[in-house]
Amino acid sequence: MANLLKTVVTGCSCPLLSNCKVIPGKKDFLRTFHTHRALWCKSPVKPGIPYKQLTVGVPKEIFQNEKRVALSPAGVQALVKQGFSVVVESGAGEASKFSDDHYRAAGAQIQGVKEVLASDLVVKVRAPMVNPTLGVHEADLLKTSGTLISFIYPAQNPDLLNQLSKRKTTVLAMDQVPRVTIAQGYDALSSMANIAGYKAVVLAANHFGRFFTGQITAAGKVPPAKILIVGGGVAGLASAGAAKSMGAIVRGFDTRAAALEQFKSLGAEPLEVDLKESGEGQGGYAKEMSKEFIEAEMKLFAQQCKEVDILISTALIPGKKAPVLFSKEMIESMKEGSVVVDLAAEAGGNFETTKPGELYVHKGVTHIGYTDLPSRMATQASTLYSNNITKLLKAISPDKDNFYFEVKDDFDFGTMGHVIRGTVVMKDGKVIFPAPTPKNIPQGAPVKPKTVAELEAEKAATITPFRKTMTTASAYTAGLTGMLGLGIVAPNLAFSQMVTTFGLAGIVGYHTVWGVTPALHSPLMSVTNAISGLTAVGGLALMGGHLYPSTTSQGLAALATFISSVNIAGGFLVTQRMLDMFKRPTDPPEYNYVYLLPAGTFVGGYLAALYSGYNIEQIMYLGSGLCCVGALAGLSTQGTARLGNALGMIGVAGGLAATLGGLKPSPELLAQMSGAMALGGTIGKHLVEFCLYGNTCPFFSSLFGHLVAFTSWKSTNATNLGFIYCFIHCPDLRKRWRKY
Repeated sequence: MANLLKTVVTGCSCPLLSNCKVIPGKKDFLRTFHTHRALWCKSPVKPGIPYKQLTVGVPKEIFQNEKRVALSPAGVQALVKQGFSVVVESGAGEASKFSDDHYRAAGAQIQGVKEVLASDLVVKVRAPMVNPTLGVHEADLLKTSGTLISFIYPAQNPDLLNQLSKRKTTVLAMDQVPRVTIAQGYDALSSMANIAGYKAVVLAANHFGRFFTGQITAAGKVPPAKILIVGGGVAGLASAGAAKSMGAIVRGFDTRAAALEQFKSLGAEPLEVDLKESGEGQGGYAKEMSKEFIEAEMKLFAQQCKEVDILISTALIPGKKAPVLFSKEMIESMKEGSVVVDLAAEAGGNFETTKPGELYVHKGVTHIGYTDLPSRMATQASTLYSNNITKLLKAISPDKDNFYFEVKDDFDFGTMGHVIRGTVVMKDGKVIFPAPTPKNIPQGAPVKPKTVAELEAEKAATITPFRKTMTTASAYTAGLTGMLGLGIVAPNLAFSQMVTTFGLAGIVGYHTVWGVTPALHSPLMSVTNAISGLTAVGGLALMGGHLYPSTTSQGLAALATFISSVNIAGGFLVTQRMLDMFKRPTDPPEYNYVYLLPAGTFVGGYLAALYSGYNIEQIMYLGSGLCCVGALAGLSTQGTARLGNALGMIGVAGGLAATLGGLKPSPELLAQMSGAMALGGTIGKHLVEFCLYGNTCPFFSSLFGHLVAFTSWKSTNATNLGFIYCFIHCPDLRKRWRKY
C-alpha cells in the first residue's frame, strides 16, 4: 500500500507536493504523506468568464423614430452590482428621458458608438442595421466572438444572420423567448405588446370625435363609443382593459376559447362565429383557421363594421405576413368619424387600407398604422425592456462569479434549458434557429369531434328568443291561474285578505332587505327583532281582567306582551349602539332628537282624533306599517341607518297607540297593559347594558310565538294571529336559537 501511495505522490504535478522529497521507506513516506491534506492535484475550475472581465455595451438606437434604449439607469445599476462593466453611448437614453448623468450615477461609462459596439456583450432594442453616419453596418462593428441581445426576428432576417455569423457572434433573440411560465419575467414581446395595446386606445380616443363613456348632460345625451378588438393576446387584452376603464362598450373577438374568456373577465362582450373550431396554436399564438371558419369570420366582421365606432386589430401569426381581416369595402361601410388602429401594421396589417407607419383618413375613417407604438411611450417601454434583459441575464447565468450558459438540444418543456435554447438563435457564429421540439410537452385532453346528430341536438336545445319569452309568459299564466284557484277555494273573505297582505309583505320585504350593506346585517337583524315586537298587539288584544289577569289565557297574554316589550326596547337600543360603533370622530354632528317631531305628530295627532270621536285605527296601522318598511329600507345603507332606526320606533309606537285606542280598555286594564310593557322595556334595556340581548332575543321571540298560539286556543278572535305567527315566525327563530 505504501508503494502505491508513493507512486501517486511521485507522479503528481500539484504544486503543494511537487517540491517534496520522497524518502524511501514506509515510515518516512507516511510522515510525508500526512503532512499534506490535499489529495488532488487540481481544484475544479468553474466554466465561463468572470463578470468583472466582461463589458456590456448599450448603443444608441439608430432605427427611424426609435426612442427606446435597451437599458435604463436602474438596469445598469443592477448589472454593475452583478459585476459587469457597463458602457453607454453618449445620448443613448435622451429620447427616453434618461440623461448621460443618470447613467454615470448608476455606474456606467459614457463612450462613443464604436467603443460601445466593441463590447463583450451588446444589448440593443432593434436589430443591427447600417449606421448612416458611419456608413458601416453595426454588425461589422461587433467584437469577434461577442454576444448580442436584441430583437432579431431570425425567420425574416436571414441576411442579418449571415453577417452576424461572420463575426462568430452568439445571438440571443428577445423575440424568441419561449412563452412559458418560467420565462414571463423576460418576455419582451409581452411587455411591448402591453404598451402598444394601451397606446392604441389612447391614440384612438385622441382621434375620435366623441367621449368614450356615455353621458347625459343638460346639453343632450351622448352615447358611449363602441369598440371592437380583434385578437385576445397581450395587446388586445390591454386595449380592452384600457377602453373599458374609459367607459366604452367593448367587444372582443378571438379564435381561441381561452382568449374569449379573458375578454369576458375584463367586462368586454366576447363575439363568436357559429362554426366551432379551435384556434389554439403554439407558443400562445393563434393558428391559421379553415376556409369555412374564415368565411364565417368575415361575415361577422362585415356586420360589426356597420355598428362599431373604433376597430383595434392585433392578429399576428409568427413568421408570416399578418392576415387581412378587414377588406376595403368593410372599412368604407363604417360610420364617418370612425377610427381603426392596426397593431399588426409592421407585419403588413390586418386592414386592407392600412399604410404601415402612417396616419391618414380614408373615406372619413381615420387609419392609425404606426409601427412604433411602444416607442411612443419610450420611458415606460425602455424601463420594462431593461427589466426583461437584466432578468434574462441573471436567469441564464445564475453563478455569482462567472458568466456562463449552456445550450442544449435535449431539454424539457418549461425549463430553463427550454428558455435558453429557444432564445439563442446563433452560437459562436453557427445558426441554430429554430429550436428543436422540447420534451414532455403538456398535452391537453383531445377534443372529440361532434357528430352531425350532436350538432343538431345542440342547435335544437338552444333557447330562441320566442321560446324564452314563451317560457316567461307561461310561468306568469300558471301563477295567475293559481291565484284564481286560491280565491275560489278560499273559505271566507278574511282568508283572502290575509293571503293578500302576506304576499305583498313578502315581496316588499324581499326587495327591501336584498340590497343591505354587509356591514349593516347585524343592526338590521336587531331592528327587525324590535319591529317583530309589534306582536305585542296580539297580547294586548287578549289581555283582560282588572289590575291582574283573571284567567290562564289572560295571564299568558300578559306574559306575551311583557316578552314582546323586551324585544322592542332591546332591539332598538342594540341597533343604536351598533350604529354608534360605526361613527367616526370626523363625522358631522347628529340631531336625532328632531325625529321626535314626526313621532309626536303621528301619535299625538291620533290621540287628538280619538278624543274628537274619529276612528282612524286602520290608517294608523297603515302608517305604522309604512314606517316599519322604511326602517328596513333605511338600514340598507350607512347614510340612512339612523333614520331607519327612528322610523322603526315611530312605526312601533304608532301601532301600539292605535291598538290601545281601538281596544278602549278600562283604567285598571290599561294599568295592567302599561305595567307589562314598562317592565318588559326596562328588562330589555338592562339586557342590552349587560350585553345579553343578542343571546336572549331569539328565545323571547320564539317563546312569545308559542304563548300567542296557546292563548289563541281560548279566543277565536286571535286564532289567525296566533297560528300564523307560530307556524311562520317561530320555526325560523328556533333555528336561530339553536345557533347560540
